[in-house]
Amino acid sequence: MIDANVHIYTDGAARGNPGPGGYGIVMEWVGKPYRKEFAKGYKHTTNNRMELLAVIDALKKLKNPDTRVVVFTDSKYVADAVEKGWVFNWEKKGFKERKNVDLWIEFLKEYRKHKVKFQWIKGHNAHPQNERCDSLAVEASKGKRLLIDTGFEGDSKSLF
Repeated sequence: MIDANVHIYTDGAARGNPGPGGYGIVMEWVGKPYRKEFAKGYKHTTNNRMELLAVIDALKKLKNPDTRVVVFTDSKYVADAVEKGWVFNWEKKGFKERKNVDLWIEFLKEYRKHKVKFQWIKGHNAHPQNERCDSLAVEASKGKRLLIDTGFEGDSKSLF
């Protein structure tokens, strides 16, 4: 296991893709009985946007710079983009021909404040925290007061 102070579990969901969506986050302080859960829902978005936004919002919640973090996600889109270095190449090329540019730029800003590693986990595989994040994400997508994903609404390239 990767040495970390905080474990972050995230999941995103969209019903329709695009459609109503949401994300769920579970944050745990390693070695202490400290756990927090968060979720938000959006009127019109995509699954990939919700997967990435969950990570961004979780990283924003960290209070101390240089926190050692492991993000557990069932999103190959997010985990591979970072761990295989794709997002850094996209950035060097000005994110040309890329989707979700607004979120990737915001992600990199938060990512660089900490020491972050990603661990891909298989979704819907009885992993307790991942299952909880999935439940939070789906529940949030069905909320009555859904937010507007302004980056999606304003970016015709972010269709999937």
